[in-house]
Amino acid sequence: MDCVARREEFPTLAKLFVDSFGGTEQFAMSVLENFAGEGNVFAARQAGACTALLCAVPVTLCGRKGAYYYGLTTRPDQRGAGVMTTLMDAAGQELAHRGAAFAALIPANAPLFDFYAKRGFEKAFSKRVLRRPVRNNLWAQAEFDTVTAKGLQQLRRKYAPNAVELNAAGYTAVLTDLYSLGITSVCTDEGYGLFFKKGNEMRFVELFAESDRAAVALLEAARQKTSAEDAVLELGESQLLFLGEGAARDYGMIRFFDQPFDVRDAYMRLMLDDE
Repeated sequence: MDCVARREEFPTLAKLFVDSFGGTEQFAMSVLENFAGEGNVFAARQAGACTALLCAVPVTLCGRKGAYYYGLTTRPDQRGAGVMTTLMDAAGQELAHRGAAFAALIPANAPLFDFYAKRGFEKAFSKRVLRRPVRNNLWAQAEFDTVTAKGLQQLRRKYAPNAVELNAAGYTAVLTDLYSLGITSVCTDEGYGLFFKKGNEMRFVELFAESDRAAVALLEAARQKTSAEDAVLELGESQLLFLGEGAARDYGMIRFFDQPFDVRDAYMRLMLDDE
């Protein structure tokens, strides 16, 4: 099965992406061309027409090459006929042939965990969600909106060496999207965070720091900028910050193409899923 999408098929696949997930065709084309990249976009076809899409974004984890599956969708009139299952199998075979050790993905809703489990994926990359009040500290200082794509890549390597790591183009796509959605970055020499402000709370979609004290300093600096008095933190389940607080939630899944390897301490966030 020839499942690698051809460049001339990208406009049709971008329209399928928009029809399924919303947004603009410009964003969809950026996903195909930049986030995944030519050669990493897979399509199912019927009578020469594209009927399903799967982006296999290049990533690494624990020194192994792999793929992050993103934008999986099937044309409505073809759903329920096994088209996506066939496409996932074909893409997996191609990626394994290229030397990939795994594929990871983030189910968009709870029922999809079962869907992907039946196709060889298992739960991984859980996150821990907790809420903390943030005290008013007039002396709290940090830098804001200074994290670049290259900087985020370096910060991840420092604070989350077991993270599913994108390439430079992937980090650029993610951070460009997040800033366009209104995210704020806060950074000190002891950690960093990325958050959205909503009402009187800050939602940290990523937070790393050398200690609880350093994390609190980031939260207090963010309060000085936003006046928000509460923070909702989304942490990797294995992160050491604020141990014992919050509840674990299923987040990502992984499928091994060859020998399984230990991913209990692995981390995956901010994969253009806008969670």
